[in-house]
Amino acid sequence: MPKAVVCRELGPPENLRLESFASVPLAPGQVRVALRAAGINFPDILMAAGEYQLKPELPFTPGMEAAGDVVEVDGAVKGVEAGDRVIVKMRHGAYCDEAVVAAAQLTPLPTAFDYAEGATFLAAHGTAYHALIDRGQLQVGEVMLVHGAGGGVGLVAVEIGKLIGATVIAAASSEEKLGVAKAKGADHLVLYQREPFRDAVKRITDGRGVDVVYDPVGGEVFENSLRCIAWGARVLVIGFTGGIGLARTNLLLLKGASVLGVRAGEAVRKNPALGEARLRKLVEWAQAGKIRPHISHRLPLEDYARAMRLLIDRKAIGRVALMME
Repeated sequence: MPKAVVCRELGPPENLRLESFASVPLAPGQVRVALRAAGINFPDILMAAGEYQLKPELPFTPGMEAAGDVVEVDGAVKGVEAGDRVIVKMRHGAYCDEAVVAAAQLTPLPTAFDYAEGATFLAAHGTAYHALIDRGQLQVGEVMLVHGAGGGVGLVAVEIGKLIGATVIAAASSEEKLGVAKAKGADHLVLYQREPFRDAVKRITDGRGVDVVYDPVGGEVFENSLRCIAWGARVLVIGFTGGIGLARTNLLLLKGASVLGVRAGEAVRKNPALGEARLRKLVEWAQAGKIRPHISHRLPLEDYARAMRLLIDRKAIGRVALMME
């Protein structure tokens, strides 16, 4: 029987349980996918704790993205066949080894990607694309500060920022994370413990500040970012792993700056055409070898709690993937 990680009570990853479940028949328009890998995202952890904006009814299975092989297709489905290697997009439900989903939730796996790379591709890269291109409108030659540059969404921002043609300042909590950010193209590296990042930014930019701030951290990082921005800067709020930041509105006024919230998934639900354009470009870049997930840990499905803890404890560099047999 297939297995799934199930949340029956809200709390830490250790509250989750690995359970067997019975396969269900396909409804019209559905396909069955044997999942080979699932990506770990911070919203999965928040959702399991009841601290995310989406609150599924209990019990539920966490996980926003996976990859695997199509094994069964409803007769009404066109363009999908058994044996197709696919990425599966979900709001939750990916931490399992079999999923029944709508055909519209599938994207062909880029030919150069393995299953783990496919399962850690669209959530982070989609967030960075939406943030930098749709919201921040990052331009060639602009200077961008990326916080948490060794994390899942931060490292991707470094990669896409360089692809666009920006000068990227990567800030992270360890030399190892900064080394990976450098390999992804970062122009300048800032170690949080070595120098206050606002001082480093002013030094690097000769006092001008940055045009775009990419912030998945929040808290004091957000607040201090407002002290090292250039005129007309865009501050992109990606997440709040370090707490909720408070905006100094006087600093925003003085620099003619904007604070922009980033919800890549919700933006697509409001405007599907936006998501279609994003997906086409990301797959095009992936097929051309211009972007690729960096995965620091691949763990078996039964190690879901340890995998989630890697994100909580900031030990992951890039992405973490669960692997199914």
